[in-house]
Amino acid sequence: MKEILPNENSKRFIAILNKKIEKGRLMNALGHITAGLVGGIDNSKDLYFLQYKDKNGGIHPNISHFPFIILKADNSNKIRNVRKECIARKIPFSDFTSTMTLGTSEEQQETTSKTSEEELDYWGIVLFGSTDELKEFTGKFSLYQ
Repeated sequence: MKEILPNENSKRFIAILNKKIEKGRLMNALGHITAGLVGGIDNSKDLYFLQYKDKNGGIHPNISHFPFIILKADNSNKIRNVRKECIARKIPFSDFTSTMTLGTSEEQQETTSKTSEEELDYWGIVLFGSTDELKEFTGKFSLYQ
C-alpha cells in the first residue's frame, strides 16, 4: 500500500545565509545547522523523509518530501531578527554564529557562552514549518544564488 503524503507545499525548510560569509565556510555552517534542526525535531516522521528506489533496486535514502529553500540575508542582524521571530512563534530552528568556528566544540561552546547575543555574528539559520507562516516573515529575502 502506497503512503499518502501531505501536500508538499504545505510545509518547508528555509535556510537563510549571510551573504558576507565565504561560500565554503557557509556551506559547512549550513550542514551543521540542517543536521541540528533535524536532530532537534521530536517527531521526525512529521518531516516526511522519503526513500527513492532506482530501477536497479538501489535505495537513495531520506530525501525530504518538503521543499528546502535557501535564501540570502544582507547581514547578521537580518538573521538575528528571523531567530527572534522563530522564538516568538515557537518555530523549530537551528542557527550558526562565528563563535562556532574556532577550535574544538568545547572551545566553541565556551567562546559562545562568553559572547552576548547582541555581539554574535550570525552566519545562517534553518527553520521548518508551515509554508504560509514562514512566508510571513521570510518573504522579503531573495533566493541565494
